[in-house]
Amino acid sequence: MQVVKYVFQPHGDDRGQLVALEEFKDIPFTIKRVYYMYDTGDGVVRGHHAHKSLQQILICVHGSCKIKLDNGKETKVVPLERPYEGLYVSNVMWREMFDFSPDAVLMVLASELYDEADYIRDYDEFLEFVKNVGDTTDGES
Repeated sequence: MQVVKYVFQPHGDDRGQLVALEEFKDIPFTIKRVYYMYDTGDGVVRGHHAHKSLQQILICVHGSCKIKLDNGKETKVVPLERPYEGLYVSNVMWREMFDFSPDAVLMVLASELYDEADYIRDYDEFLEFVKNVGDTTDGES
């Protein structure tokens, strides 16, 4: 499984730092939805789903957290600890977000609007989906 972590260009001076993100320049897709999670309780695990077509970039803009990625064949845990780093999460990828620091704010840039029909919320159904359609995360179909 290939994990793609982007390092975005921070711009700053004595006033502070700024990171600007542009679709197809810094983000490999059109951004249709932005949301963020915060005040995540100790021990809480978020996610527990995959998407049939949606792509995402996850950025922990404050604090830190970990992302468990699973393509149905292997899993990897990726820490997000810097506000200028983003993790690309392709479609057909099970994800779980956990180990949030008390001050964590996890921002998500999504390629599509919310569509419940795009979600796979049961892990066994996810494995069956991967088996039937193939793992598109590595360019296969």
